[in-house]
Amino acid sequence: MTPLVREGDLVAAGAAVACLRHAPDVCFVAPVAGRVARLSLLPGRRLSEIVLFREASGDVERHDTADAGTAAGLRRLMQGAGIWPWLRRRPFGGMPAHNEVPAAIAVMAADTRPLAPDPATALEGREEAFLRGVAALETLTDGPVLIFSAEGARIPDTGRGAGRIRRLICGARHPQGSAGIRIHQAFPAGLEAPVWDIHAEDVAAFGTLLETGVLPMLRLVRIGGPALREGRLLRTHPGADLRQLTRRIVAPGQHVVLAGSVLDGRPAQWLGPRDRQVSVLPREGAARKPHWLIAALSRSAIAPAIPSAGLDQAFGGALPALPFIRALAAGDDETAMKLGLLSLLEEDVALADYVLSEEGQITAQLRAMLDRIQSEFAP
Repeated sequence: MTPLVREGDLVAAGAAVACLRHAPDVCFVAPVAGRVARLSLLPGRRLSEIVLFREASGDVERHDTADAGTAAGLRRLMQGAGIWPWLRRRPFGGMPAHNEVPAAIAVMAADTRPLAPDPATALEGREEAFLRGVAALETLTDGPVLIFSAEGARIPDTGRGAGRIRRLICGARHPQGSAGIRIHQAFPAGLEAPVWDIHAEDVAAFGTLLETGVLPMLRLVRIGGPALREGRLLRTHPGADLRQLTRRIVAPGQHVVLAGSVLDGRPAQWLGPRDRQVSVLPREGAARKPHWLIAALSRSAIAPAIPSAGLDQAFGGALPALPFIRALAAGDDETAMKLGLLSLLEEDVALADYVLSEEGQITAQLRAMLDRIQSEFAP
């Protein structure tokens, strides 16, 4: 990425602070109005982070929406206003290329991860903006726009069940509300048929942008975990300091703060662009180092995956769990792709890792296989 600001600059909320070097139309914007406090660069002048000090009296960036009625104009608006990084493509993950056309778009109005905030709650009072955003997404693809929600969820009715906008119901148990599981069942992603997914609250923010020219940055986030005195449900912005969010509610003792759920979260200082959970866990003490012979035997032992109802449920019954795990372990790219690999990302198999007590092995195998397929087979 190329920074567009310098330390000490005053930026408006929603103003571009960086862009992609190979696609300068794709911008990353300031989540709050503030002053640039630090601009961190890695070797090779690779941008690491931009830290802002919030200014309560700062301005708000307004975007021109005059050309949003066309697919090209809508795409330029999304890229310039900072919505593009909120999209996630399958296969391989990450945001889409600036000129990519998806085979389908999945709008996730369901989230079954432990302690996840209800997307229906995030949409309360924003029904019209959500419908406006969904209708705009339809112009970006020739395929369907799939809205996934739980049974009985208070999701605005598009009234267009016979068209390309369709609502599909998913179960309440994890991972039945996982984007990859739902996409694999409804519209599997392929090497030449990418599928995008986006959170329903981000779609509502997109709809507000189309109406007002201002992109709302606040999102509903739940803070939970066993290392807290109390949990919280609040609205904050992407990039928020996780230590500041949890400072007054953490129980005494050492702890670790994760951006994401207890299943797929990662230690972090800042709230990521797609994160809607903050998990605070007790920090475990250093384990006693085992004898070198026991350690060697443990590393060389191969723990087989045993068929069980729990393992099948870890994939939501969407694909044959045991053959898929064996294909990952054996590095069998062709079999894994036939079974649904290209629709999945790490978060979609995190529950299987938990069930098998693999401590991240399955997610690591999945990522390694996706990276290998992307370098060898991706168009």
